[in-house]
Amino acid sequence: MRPSLQAFLAPDPLALKFAIKTLLAGGLALWCAFRFDLEQPQWALMTVFIVSQPLSGMVVAKGLFRLIGTLAGTAMSVVMIALFAQTPWLFLIAISLWLGLCTAASTTLRNHVSYAFVLSGYTVAIIGLPAISHPLDVFDQAVARSTEICLGILCASAVSAILWPRRVEANLDRQARATWLSGMQAARSEIGSETREIKGLLQALGKIVEVDVQRDHAWFEGYRGRQRSRALRVLSRDLLSLLRTARGVARQRSVLDAGDAVLLQPWIAELERVLEEPHAEAIRALGERLGQAGTDESLSNDLRYCLTRCALLLRKAEEAERAMRAVATGEVDERETGTLSWHRDGLMAPFYGLRSALALLGMSAFWMATAWPAATGGMLLAAVICSLFANRDNAVTIGLGFLRGILYAVPAAALVSQWLLPQWNGFPLLCMALGVPLFFALLGMATPALAGTATSFSIHFITLVAPSNLMQYDLATLLNSAQGIVIGVGFAVLVFRLLTLPPDWLNRRLIAATCVDLGRLTRRPLAQAENWFGGRMADRLIRLARHYTLLPRDEQRRWQDGLLALDMGNELIHMRACLNGARGALRKARDQFLAQLGGILERGPGEGREQSLDAICRPLEEALAQDRVRDNEPNRLAVAALAQLRLTWRSWCQLEERHGAA
Repeated sequence: MRPSLQAFLAPDPLALKFAIKTLLAGGLALWCAFRFDLEQPQWALMTVFIVSQPLSGMVVAKGLFRLIGTLAGTAMSVVMIALFAQTPWLFLIAISLWLGLCTAASTTLRNHVSYAFVLSGYTVAIIGLPAISHPLDVFDQAVARSTEICLGILCASAVSAILWPRRVEANLDRQARATWLSGMQAARSEIGSETREIKGLLQALGKIVEVDVQRDHAWFEGYRGRQRSRALRVLSRDLLSLLRTARGVARQRSVLDAGDAVLLQPWIAELERVLEEPHAEAIRALGERLGQAGTDESLSNDLRYCLTRCALLLRKAEEAERAMRAVATGEVDERETGTLSWHRDGLMAPFYGLRSALALLGMSAFWMATAWPAATGGMLLAAVICSLFANRDNAVTIGLGFLRGILYAVPAAALVSQWLLPQWNGFPLLCMALGVPLFFALLGMATPALAGTATSFSIHFITLVAPSNLMQYDLATLLNSAQGIVIGVGFAVLVFRLLTLPPDWLNRRLIAATCVDLGRLTRRPLAQAENWFGGRMADRLIRLARHYTLLPRDEQRRWQDGLLALDMGNELIHMRACLNGARGALRKARDQFLAQLGGILERGPGEGREQSLDAICRPLEEALAQDRVRDNEPNRLAVAALAQLRLTWRSWCQLEERHGAA
């Protein structure tokens, strides 16, 4: 059976529970809106469908920040009407600028705070646009909309917490174990194959990013949720460090001579077996044996360094395993947890904000030119689409899916509002007429592949039927509203299509930003470097992979640029850790090297720059050779890390020579 049919004909039990909970919450919100005689009860019902999520913590978090964004947008709409009620063009320009500002802010920020800005953007349009012809009523409309939205949030949160509650924190242990196992397999793939593929690494990075989002949801589920959230933060850090260390092992293995490679092979085979089926005791035992083998002075320095990196890899795996168990128990590691740092582009946020502003301005010009009342609905939907999707790379695809949901909603709304409801009286029959199509829409919302279209269908079905105490059964009005909605969404999608940046341009900016971060990595406190650089690189590698298959083969090298930048950062962090306790002349040489290295890395690789590290590495190598404790383990590892840093830089510059500078 096709997955799209299976979602409706043989739904998952969890999807059924989600659909039943949301329908009950929607019915409760609609009944309360009727009971309190609110002006537009459909907004209370619609809010339930917008904020409902399968997990209770997600509803609470999303509802809370939706409330904050709604109140901010409500206040701003009243201010704008007060300032520009007599000048519609200035009012529309002000709304467009506010929408663009909120879109830019939601692009820069993450998770729930970003969602608050999304709500703040289109709430101004929801309240302000209908009030433009009746500015004296704007305060009453603002209070009414806020009341209806708050009612929907409260009903959704209450029903989700009472009926079949599924807490985020209760599922974090399962997600944490799956993420840990994915990291182990990706590490095994990195050290075990001659030609590494991107799939395993991407899957591991994607799970790390996904579980970090769930960590934010768990924060709203009480003390235990916050404890597990903190433990999960440690796991994310340890897995990122594990993946970088695995790539370091692979790099060091590639420079061994034939004899050392033969001696290393049995260790690598045993290491692969341990990572294939990881157990804490086996990881610890092999790590101790590898650490002892790395101190064997009869071996070459390169082989000793590789064995030491293998032992370090297993130590990272053991730390990640402890962090994974800590998520299940809720015990917080006393180590500094930190937070993942995300990539932010100061140019992309204004660009996406411009997308939103131009879409709403275009619909505003259409409305002013035609004076068509239904164009107001199109403007409102254009504002909603822009707030939600303008900052997405695949905004056109999402917008078309949203448009598809509207086209499905129009005949369903016409059937219910023009045929069923005129013959049915009473709240129970109204719930039946609305509930059947919305139940199937909710089953689609619980299926990721259908979620966008199903969400659009449910929202616009409610909008077009518009249940209220005084129903109007006018087919012409319904079709007029539907036409305005389709035009508004279609125009927004057209703007998204026209204002689209080439994937390679975006990738070049990602690589340029990575080079700047590599330079900053030489100056950033070592305690913060792991999470700061690791989180940003995970985010960027996933972004680079989105366009990997869309680019010509000769442009797919940007993924290799990202991996080489990750390797450079890993070796730099490792070298700084080795030299962290340096004293005297060695410390002075280290500080001078890092100061010069930062400028070189910020300029990035390029043709003729392969030897640019040689001159600044020489004084540090001499200081390491002359240090009185040069035979200690940190100094020996620092020498090997410095050699790997130069080798990786040379490889990166040669890649740029073949394909052109980033």
